[in-house]
Amino acid sequence: MALTPEEVLGALRRTPDVEAPDLVAVDATDRLLLDLAAELVPRCGPGEVAVVDDSYGALALGLAARHGLTGVRVGQDLLVGERALAANAERVGLAGTSRSLPLGPGLADGARLVLVKAPKGLDALREIAEVVAASAAPDVTVLVGGRVKHMTHAMNDVLGASFTEVQASLARQKSRVLVARGPRPRPSSFPRRQEHPDLGLTVCAHGAAFAGTRVDIGTRALLRALPEMAPGARTAVDLGCGTGVLAALLARDRPGLRVLAVDQSAAAVASAEATAAANGVADRVEVRRDDAAATVPDRSVDLVVCNPPFHVGAAVVTTAADRLFVAAARVLRPGGELWTVYNSALRYRPALNRVVGPTRVADRDPKFTVTVSLRR
Repeated sequence: MALTPEEVLGALRRTPDVEAPDLVAVDATDRLLLDLAAELVPRCGPGEVAVVDDSYGALALGLAARHGLTGVRVGQDLLVGERALAANAERVGLAGTSRSLPLGPGLADGARLVLVKAPKGLDALREIAEVVAASAAPDVTVLVGGRVKHMTHAMNDVLGASFTEVQASLARQKSRVLVARGPRPRPSSFPRRQEHPDLGLTVCAHGAAFAGTRVDIGTRALLRALPEMAPGARTAVDLGCGTGVLAALLARDRPGLRVLAVDQSAAAVASAEATAAANGVADRVEVRRDDAAATVPDRSVDLVVCNPPFHVGAAVVTTAADRLFVAAARVLRPGGELWTVYNSALRYRPALNRVVGPTRVADRDPKFTVTVSLRR
């Protein structure tokens, strides 16, 4: 027997992403977006609905369960989100009702309704708005939903640069939706580029890439240790590479080193590819969209560098970093080195000792700690 729409939403899980009692697969924003979309869905033909940054499939599968929609195009920056959507679709009997596409013209081409889970950063929203406005139908309605505490008037301004009309819905259960209409098509302004003369580096970034074209202070702390890292290494992995700063500088400074940069974010992968090309090392840096280096063979790497995240959404958690430490331990050869940087308040050293091997502090200040772990 088919599940009811509410049973579908109740059955969704975050797996393979972090599971915790205070982290959910379906939230009030998902439900508000689905409710506001209900009156707009009937005017859409087959394949004319798209979803952007559907966290774990609540929007795509909610549309399928409530309205019988198929052919929903879904763009998710995070690979764990894509995999959670696929697993949830199988779980609730809705496999094949949506298809995953990268953020680009194909995602919103001809769409008349686009549901967007508001990203954390304004640049990420700006790139989504530019992509949708450039390729959606002239009568498209875009619904951008988020938690009230994370939404700002600047988001209206960002949407207003790509659409002629932007209005806000009433708040419900601490969530709100911005409604945009009247697309203003124009060329994308991404990836952005910034020169960093102190590093001799050009950084390229798509909207959702962490830190954008800046070099964050955690990465800078790790860069100071670059000359000390595994001098005899022949293979290296930049684990959670972001815009590819570490990978590009490793390749530039060590011509004999083969570097693999991996990240589960599609925006990070596209950014790292652009950064490698801008700095003339694209032939020696392979960039791959991957979750916790899952495609890297066991015991195949001499050096891993990692600037792990310590947020999942708005929550401060250590689970995401723990997964990366386990991945580093798996891919490193015995005697290989993991160099990592983290917020000093998080005290990761005991976990690194346990998971990877003997760990010493290479550098520390009140804000950041840099450690090197020797694989057992």
